[in-house]
Amino acid sequence: MSRFHFQHPIEIRYADLDPQGHVNNARFLTYFEQARVQYLIHLGLFSQDQSFLEIGIIIADAQVTYKLPVYFGTAARVGVRISRLGTKSMTMEYEMTDQKGQVYATGSTVIVTFDYKTHTTIPIPQAWREKITQFEQLAINNC
Repeated sequence: MSRFHFQHPIEIRYADLDPQGHVNNARFLTYFEQARVQYLIHLGLFSQDQSFLEIGIIIADAQVTYKLPVYFGTAARVGVRISRLGTKSMTMEYEMTDQKGQVYATGSTVIVTFDYKTHTTIPIPQAWREKITQFEQLAINNC
């Protein structure tokens, strides 16, 4: 998890399980979403007082790679990082582990900055770019 400067704890709920007794595959995207929102709050890009329509982002692509089953009671966490900043999109990567570092799943989402009033893509705001670059220590030429 050292590649991830931000980690969010995940509570595995009984309702997250499928008939096989492990976490249902669809729940992993929900865990990634929970961690993504907390990451945005942590960086000051979103506050709990804002409407989600004010965030100005939309998911263009999501992928999950499942490594191991996760069972009820697992003390899990999701590492989140932004690995790429484009002009109007960014790539977020995720890694779900237990407290010992055992990897259960990895994934990524492509996030597009979006104006919900005009329904068009927009450039990543400069303030966001600066906060993300500073937090992730991204090289300027990667932006």
